[in-house]
Amino acid sequence: MSKTLRRLLALAIMLVSFALAFFVIRYQHHVDDFIRHVGVLAYPIAIIVFVAVASAPFSMTDALAIMNGSIFGPLWGSVLNAVGLVFASMIGYWINQRASHLLDLEAALERLPHWVKRFPVGSPAFLLSVRVIPGFGGTIATATAATFKVPLWVHMWTFCAIAIPICTVLAIFGDRATVFVHAYEHKAHDYYEAHRPHFHNPFRHEPSPSPKASP
Repeated sequence: MSKTLRRLLALAIMLVSFALAFFVIRYQHHVDDFIRHVGVLAYPIAIIVFVAVASAPFSMTDALAIMNGSIFGPLWGSVLNAVGLVFASMIGYWINQRASHLLDLEAALERLPHWVKRFPVGSPAFLLSVRVIPGFGGTIATATAATFKVPLWVHMWTFCAIAIPICTVLAIFGDRATVFVHAYEHKAHDYYEAHRPHFHNPFRHEPSPSPKASP
């Protein structure tokens, strides 16, 4: 395979990864509704969706971690997030092995804080430190692991050591927040149903009472 073809293939892999993550987040409400009504396939589909987003560069998994907690509850939502992150770490590593040259990794490493640069690039301490940086930290850590040929298992455990606790917290507290919102919505609905006869719609046309027949 020629160098140009390899670059085009890497670019295509990166674009597909971005597109999957974008559409899942863009249409999250539809994804949420679909998973809630798909039946026994909800668990594997939720994992596949989470993997598709978490393995993409610069992706944000917070919304999906909360969504899984909302749909499946804190316990199973946390389990699904953890399983999805394990698979996402492997797929993300594979993607970056083929497409990390599209990222200016050297310039990104130069912009890292000084306290991170004290660790050897590619070491577990370095990967863990980079991952705690919000935003681009996870992407830089995965690209570094792939570029410097860090063993897959080292990449996986450093990836999961940071991501799983964060997504677990989001699944637990995201579920509680959703329960609170739904409870408020139910109360608002009940209040509306109880008081609806007293609400007056100024745009509604009330029919005139029919005249009584004269005796």
